[in-house]
Amino acid sequence: MNKKIKILLAEDEPALGQIVKESLETRDFKVIFCEDGETAYQLYEEENPEVLVLDVMMPKKDGFTLAKEIRKGNATIPIIFLTAKSQTNDVVDGFKHGGNDYLKKPFSMEELIIRIHALLDRAYLKEEKKTISISSYEFNYTKQQLQFQEEIINLTHREAELLFHLTEKKNEILDRSFILKKIWGDDDFFNARSMDVFITKLRKKLKKDIAIQIVNVRGYGYKLIC
Repeated sequence: MNKKIKILLAEDEPALGQIVKESLETRDFKVIFCEDGETAYQLYEEENPEVLVLDVMMPKKDGFTLAKEIRKGNATIPIIFLTAKSQTNDVVDGFKHGGNDYLKKPFSMEELIIRIHALLDRAYLKEEKKTISISSYEFNYTKQQLQFQEEIINLTHREAELLFHLTEKKNEILDRSFILKKIWGDDDFFNARSMDVFITKLRKKLKKDIAIQIVNVRGYGYKLIC
């Protein structure tokens, strides 16, 4: 018998939480449900879930704070935020705090399930490729670190996500719209500007090896050359 995927669902609207829980359980997931951020953190430590589905606005501890705390010790667990908010800044904040995906209420259960499976597939792939060589650097996605000789260079969660996708398409073009939607949730102007900033940060952290370049292919995306 296949092991059920364990999901921690934190949602402060009891009716919505029960609907989501029961719907996921009919799709053969195991769901631990709670209604506040503090309880969610306790259950995360006790239950060792494989996916987190977190409401942003919760009592005691909001979803962003909860995700930030979890990310200190776990760089790979998939995190999906649920929110009624629609402002671009909220989406950006969610990814800054370690979120992998973002669903605005109301949402369909099929969409949530598709996104859960997509994130699990990506997490498995990254786990299989814990250390990736980038010319003279070693990139450890799980630890969110670059190593150059004896020097350790720490990365943020989003820097690690972006670099992982660049390495997946090494010496090929990484489509701009694709990566914006994958990491930022939308390919709008503000997110595009944010990604440009992160590309600049990665260039600085990889500058010790002149054989490495991240080039902008105008109108298409970026290419990691090494």
